Amino acid sequence: MKNTAIKAMSAAVLFATVTASHAQSSVTLYGVTDVGLVYASKTANASGDNVGRTFAMVDSGDIPSLFGMRGVEDLGGGMKTEFDLESGISLANGGFHSSNGNLFGRQAWVAIDTGYGQLKAGVQFSPFFSTLHDLDPRHFSEFASMLVMYADNVSTTGAFNSNAVTYTSPMLGGFQAQAMIALGGEAGNFPAGRQWSASGKYTNGSVMIDAAIYDGNSGGTVQTPVPSTVAFEGRTLGAAYYYGSLTAKASFVNFKVAGGRNNNIYGGGLVYQLTPETELNAAAWYTSDRDATANHSLMTALGVDYRLSTRTSLYAQVGLVDNHGAMNTGLSVAAATLVDGARGTTVGASVGIEQTF
Repeated sequence: MKNTAIKAMSAAVLFATVTASHAQSSVTLYGVTDVGLVYASKTANASGDNVGRTFAMVDSGDIPSLFGMRGVEDLGGGMKTEFDLESGISLANGGFHSSNGNLFGRQAWVAIDTGYGQLKAGVQFSPFFSTLHDLDPRHFSEFASMLVMYADNVSTTGAFNSNAVTYTSPMLGGFQAQAMIALGGEAGNFPAGRQWSASGKYTNGSVMIDAAIYDGNSGGTVQTPVPSTVAFEGRTLGAAYYYGSLTAKASFVNFKVAGGRNNNIYGGGLVYQLTPETELNAAAWYTSDRDATANHSLMTALGVDYRLSTRTSLYAQVGLVDNHGAMNTGLSVAAATLVDGARGTTVGASVGIEQTF
């Protein structure tokens, strides 16, 4: 039975390879493996009280462990089709991670590209989420970055958008725009679960200006293991300046969550390519609840990445979070117990190794 299955798989791969070659297309298997150790001086319970230190091995200490398949076919005349199937995977237990609990829950889309732009349909990142990634000096690290505050505010909503259609314009005079709508709906309630987002980016040599919005409703028929239809409005505006090996970034973000907080986040930081193998980054974010200013927090972080080769890197990160009032900014997405933070000051560190293929 095992040999029969292997032969069948081999035949399928051979057929796909021949077909791809005939159609002048390509399919690429890619992935990331990341595992690390994380330490935090405090761990919060449901009430925000400190229940002790955390020291653990974690999957995705810096960037998500994942695997995927990406394909492209040249249709001629400046047109092509593309697809991407991407799943998060946990090196800690072999299960799903950062993937909404679904196979290919990170990305699963097909697109067509023309001289008039790209039209993409399927599970995908929203323009709002992608813009925050571009403006983060810490590259959306799973330890002490803008990603931690994103997850703390709205979980996975806006990150993995089901039933979504996105149009991306061509680059015109340094400007590019994106618009996405994720169709929700349920019997008798058409707007339930509907989400939309848009962004605009301008680049001109050493300067980038980026802005995005997001608006989503709760409900809908799409159900995922991790809630991805939190009702919220998101706004962001930021800029980056590139000067040789140094990059400076600054941003403003607002998360207005239905029935929750209305948080303003002000952030900025630096990225410095010290050598071809070594990158340093440092950033800070201040969060304030607009409806109750006694709730506020400060997160600061410093990271270093060292490339052993083109595919393998070592990383070390240190971070600090200082929470006041009812604010519960966490320190790590990789460690589930550290997504929400304890009151007062928490310090932590993370070290690990990652390999791409």
